Amino acid sequence: MKLGRVIGSLVASTKVAGMDGLKLLVVRPLTADLRDDGEPFVATDASAQAGEGDLVTYEASREAALLHAPRFVPVDHAIVGIVDQHAYDDGHGPHGPHGQQGGAR
Repeated sequence: MKLGRVIGSLVASTKVAGMDGLKLLVVRPLTADLRDDGEPFVATDASAQAGEGDLVTYEASREAALLHAPRFVPVDHAIVGIVDQHAYDDGHGPHGPHGQQGGAR
């Protein structure tokens, strides 16, 4: 699983059959120390509880599509869960080399 932050939502006027009712969210991928790690992407919300500003875990590729079982939907990314607490230790102490303390923002 990978980390990301929900930065928005998307409304689609037309969806592929089987995707009705699935929430679409815009996610920015993050590194383990919560730094931006690439371009934002659209993900379905398999957790059914994520919202803007949430720190989330997500899956990509076929694993993302399988998270919506028993349906198989053509998605590239799906949110698996919401991170309640985050801690990162890179060996430089509890605040890391950048003085950042872990925790959902």
